[in-house]
Amino acid sequence: MQLAQSILQEELVIFERKFKDAMKSQVPLLDRIMRFIVNRKGKQLRPMFVLLSAKLCGPINDPAYRAASLVEILHTATLVHDDVVDESLERRKFFSTYALWKTKISVLVGDYLFSKGLLLSLDHDDFRILQLLSDAVRKISEGELLQLEKSRSLNLSEDVYFEIIRNKTASLLASSCAAGAFATSKDEALTEKMRQFGEKVGIAFQIKDDLFDYGSEEIGKPTGNDIKEKKLTLPLIYTLNNIDKATRRELIYIIKNKNKDHEKVQYVIKKVTEAGGIEYATKKMNAYRDEALTILHTFEDNDSRKGLEELVRYTTDRKY
Repeated sequence: MQLAQSILQEELVIFERKFKDAMKSQVPLLDRIMRFIVNRKGKQLRPMFVLLSAKLCGPINDPAYRAASLVEILHTATLVHDDVVDESLERRKFFSTYALWKTKISVLVGDYLFSKGLLLSLDHDDFRILQLLSDAVRKISEGELLQLEKSRSLNLSEDVYFEIIRNKTASLLASSCAAGAFATSKDEALTEKMRQFGEKVGIAFQIKDDLFDYGSEEIGKPTGNDIKEKKLTLPLIYTLNNIDKATRRELIYIIKNKNKDHEKVQYVIKKVTEAGGIEYATKKMNAYRDEALTILHTFEDNDSRKGLEELVRYTTDRKY
């Protein structure tokens, strides 16, 4: 991501300052938690997509910075709530908000972040940007609930899988790119084109996460973790739909009843590999990446386009 960071060097400094200001609170406990969250933020991938999309369509302006801050605030809120739902004690290899402040405070912190994001847009009349990103939040919730519903039966079609990840993962990245484009262009056609671009990148990003479950590299989470959590990822769905009935029943039994047994989980991984599930998912991921690049290449070749292309390739080439 070095090129993207270099292109946005000045903009990221301004964004950092505006984001920190947006996260402040007059309540001492909340302000302490906000500082904790800000100091442990991730790679800022989504704000970079916002700012580069904005820069691709026009000069960076205040609405673009607010859109980037809103995206990061909403993303942070979903992570805080996710850690409560998953009872996760770690986030980015450090204690999660849930680990330190438990359920009640974590839920309220997530709610507070959502309200801060809403007010950041409403106070500046950024109604279209708020609409784009509120739609993403709705889709994230729908995707999570659909996944919970379908994971109980372990009977998931590929179409349903893509509906889940289109909502759960890709919607925020799609809305990020759309919000950036609208902030500087006010052009609905450009906004929709960038939304489609972001959605395809987001789907590729999630398939890459699926593939990490079957890798042997140091990737930041244990190999087989999704299987242990009974999550149906694309390599596993392909395998279950393309093996004989006896093996399918065996794998489903393991996922339902023996998903904490390390040897059994490794056996599932072996079967997925043998069935071509990893190869199939990789091809799908690369196809979505290439579709995103095709959209991107309809724009003039400039630094912003180059930066976005680097981020697209990062989503599929990253090691964690």
